[in-house]
Amino acid sequence: MSMIKIEHLRKEYPNVTPLKDVSVEINKGDVISVIGPSGTGKSTLLRCLNQLEAPTSGTVTVDGEVITDPKCDISKVRRKMGMVFQSFNLFNNLNIIENVISAPINILKTPRAQAYREGMELLRRVGLAEKAESFPEELSGGQKQRVAIARAIAMKPEIILFDEPTSALDPTMVGEVLSVIRSLAKDGMTMMIVTHEMKFAHDVSNRVFYMDEGGIYEEGTPDEIFSSPKKEKTRVFIKRLRQLPLLIESADFDYIAYSSKLEMFGKDNSLSEKTIRNLLLVFEEAVKQNISARKDVFPLKVMTEFSETDESVTFEAVYKGESYDPVKNGDELSAKLIKSMTANYSYTHNNGENRFMCEVKA
Repeated sequence: MSMIKIEHLRKEYPNVTPLKDVSVEINKGDVISVIGPSGTGKSTLLRCLNQLEAPTSGTVTVDGEVITDPKCDISKVRRKMGMVFQSFNLFNNLNIIENVISAPINILKTPRAQAYREGMELLRRVGLAEKAESFPEELSGGQKQRVAIARAIAMKPEIILFDEPTSALDPTMVGEVLSVIRSLAKDGMTMMIVTHEMKFAHDVSNRVFYMDEGGIYEEGTPDEIFSSPKKEKTRVFIKRLRQLPLLIESADFDYIAYSSKLEMFGKDNSLSEKTIRNLLLVFEEAVKQNISARKDVFPLKVMTEFSETDESVTFEAVYKGESYDPVKNGDELSAKLIKSMTANYSYTHNNGENRFMCEVKA
């Protein structure tokens, strides 16, 4: 069942357009993690959903009501959407229980006794009932964020939007906030979470949006996005790849200078001396001694990648011409050296393009 429908949403600022064209539906019970590099419109998307930011164009429909229509009673629609900010936004002049129950009393017109009873139950749920009479300045960052979540739930929303709820927290406090969000997910609460916590996003979500290039660049299940992303930018972001590209256009290329760059790349990423040595030997034997010795391979593209996620190093060469596997068809000594320096390797030839890839041994 569709709860929110976004169609051709665009948001422009004077010097930047974070959202160019976003169209997607959010279903009841969805837990959606929104990930991507900084500045790709993740928070802007959330703020456009509850009209804290007015979209430049496009429509947002919530429960059949077009909230981007100027005639819409946006305050009424906002009651369906809880919002948890990265900076907590608690009222410092109110104690914790008053922070939680002020909106239900003033907006929903809930009787004070009922609001207090329900508010205390929510504080128990987030583990902070004993802090009910404390003030925000007396709480840690993680505790403040848990209060902010309780305050959002107190309005009995149909969906909660989380804007990087752990980004302002000390790492030791992140777990306590994520635990509360996990509990909400298990209860079937519809949620959209902008987060940099990749493991959490994988574990708690049923859908993941990767944002880039002014929109939802790729979406899928957690396994699809984190284990087998289809698009290059998603793959680079998920694996936190550091790359060193190279284009060789002739056999006269300065291989010595590039070997120095390759060595520096290894040192900059704190690779072991053994890994750097193996990487240099793979480049020397596969590319210099064998692939580039053939005249029909140029331009020859080489990519070295280091993944911060699993600390693996991969080496890939893509080149033109007839089928030529540097291990099977190359020099016998080079083939032995390549095999000894790599954990595994693969080779394919399709439509006149050769692709040799290997994982360098650590």
